[in-house]
Amino acid sequence: MFFGTKLDLFIKVRHLARMLIFKLFRKDEWLQFEASGRTDGAPIDVVDGFIHFSKANQVQETAAKHFKDVNELVLVSCDADNLKPDLKWEISRGGQLFPHLYRQLMFQDIISKVDIPKINGIHKFPDTFK
Repeated sequence: MFFGTKLDLFIKVRHLARMLIFKLFRKDEWLQFEASGRTDGAPIDVVDGFIHFSKANQVQETAAKHFKDVNELVLVSCDADNLKPDLKWEISRGGQLFPHLYRQLMFQDIISKVDIPKINGIHKFPDTFK
């Protein structure tokens, strides 16, 4: 057995590691989601047939590109593994892989939520996104 070895530590850490993905909501979309416990996403998600998510290194650009005129956003995180098999990684903006969810998002899928205010014309993300 490898208990107490570097391999054992790696296995424990890997088991605890999560691949978090992120979804931005307009405040009214969030309130509807919170009230119903499920969502098909924003109107663009419904049109596209999947719910758009971003990785941590993509979400600020997503906000700037698609939510520049929105003052109050809500950012939620989900564990990508918990959304399988309905989560697909597909090429999108700039040839990058983006996570797309092909089912409703359920309130219990949410790990965390943070409000993203707009300050001096820029969405203020937590420092962990820098």
